[in-house]
Amino acid sequence: MIQGANYNFIAIEGNIGAGKTSFATKFAQETGARLILEQFAENPFLPKFYEDPEKHAFPLELSFLAERYHQLKNEFSNQDLFQPNLVSDYYFLKCLIFAKANLKGDEFDLYTKLFHIINDSLPKPDLFVFLYHSIERLQENIKKRGRSYEQNISDDYLMKIQTTYFDFIKQLNNQRIVIVDVNRLDFVNIESDFKLLKSSLNEPYQVGITRISL
Repeated sequence: MIQGANYNFIAIEGNIGAGKTSFATKFAQETGARLILEQFAENPFLPKFYEDPEKHAFPLELSFLAERYHQLKNEFSNQDLFQPNLVSDYYFLKCLIFAKANLKGDEFDLYTKLFHIINDSLPKPDLFVFLYHSIERLQENIKKRGRSYEQNISDDYLMKIQTTYFDFIKQLNNQRIVIVDVNRLDFVNIESDFKLLKSSLNEPYQVGITRISL
């Protein structure tokens, strides 16, 4: 179990620039959990997508679907008896959320069928955490980390992703979901802010959606 709550698998999610990877990495280090990080930086379609979304959206989303599935399947197939707990910086549901935002018509319909076939074979997290930032704060974070292909992401696109996340979250059943408003925190650079966020995940949350503000 991770900390005092009965969570063997925690998935950290959020919009682009939310700090998912930074928080998940430090959280795993401090709790002794095994860390799963999304390998997005190696995806050759990502820079192309930001240059020409309509042309590259479908191959991008298919490649992410395949990569995330294989990564999670391997991680769960190779459970470490000395590190049985897992923390990831994404939830597989992310595939469907970004596909909904980026694909249209028949492409999205086909993608959805593939997603559900694959998704049914993967374990669900014991706790799904969504780090909520305002669009303004997300843009600040994106500028700070300086990835060249992200610098022209629009407010409208970030809002579209955020709205799609919330639409899908509302439809999830039989899961513990915590939406944490972290707009007033700098958990990447301020230790006390990190500890506050970390301690908030040690609560015995009930199935359903819980909203907290830190």
